[in-house]
Amino acid sequence: ALVVPDVANPFFAAVVRGAESVAVHDGYTVFLANIDESEERETKVVNSLIGRVDGMLLTPASESDPNPQRLADRGVPLVLIDRESAPPGTFDTVLVDNGGGARIAVEHLISHGHERIATIAGPVTSTPGRLRFDGYREALESHGIELRAELCQLGDFKRHGGYQAMMRILGLADPPTAVFVANNLMTIGALYALRDLGVQVPADISIIGFDDHVLAEIISPPLTVIDRPMEEQGVLAMRLLTSRLRGANTGPARRVVLDTRLLERDSCGPPRTQPMPTG
Repeated sequence: ALVVPDVANPFFAAVVRGAESVAVHDGYTVFLANIDESEERETKVVNSLIGRVDGMLLTPASESDPNPQRLADRGVPLVLIDRESAPPGTFDTVLVDNGGGARIAVEHLISHGHERIATIAGPVTSTPGRLRFDGYREALESHGIELRAELCQLGDFKRHGGYQAMMRILGLADPPTAVFVANNLMTIGALYALRDLGVQVPADISIIGFDDHVLAEIISPPLTVIDRPMEEQGVLAMRLLTSRLRGANTGPARRVVLDTRLLERDSCGPPRTQPMPTG
């Protein structure tokens, strides 16, 4: 089974594609379940699958989620994707360098001359939400830039959450000159908010997102993003799981962390010199 938070997110679609390519090659069938970022729904799905599948790839709703340990207690082989679970090191896990990617994003904005840099962060109860916010904070601190609470807006990793967070940012008395958005769907929502208020990118505000997507190159201007090997996360996770199922790997839990990279396009420029338009 492959249990993910949001099948509408292109990142998880790529993970599914990668995982299924390995499973089919090894003679397994993959059952896909969507939990809509809900721990309650995740628990119901996990309960329904115990005893019906040989193993599971899981993206837990939060780091304090009890379901990974429940599966382990029932003897279900398990690999976590894009999330860790307390205590760290208990389960095979495939991550990317979330903190490093966020630092690269913010430092790219700083290199253009920005100091009032906002973030639309994901839920800090999740591994990527927490680590990407940490990377944002660390990049500011390393350049002597003050972390301002009003510039740190929490989202939910969904498009509407990104839209609402960007609206709050644009409603500030002194809006920032740049924004780092912590995932692809929130970036799309943020861009809708900018469009609705007539804010131009990058003339009025620079924006950089985490995760590439198919629209990033064709929107105007093309979007600068932090990219990661999304499909490879699924491939490696399924390989870890099938090696457990075959008994080829009986050792301690493995933690795999893949690199991220900056894809520089045209959505970042120098800070604006005129007041922000109000729409």
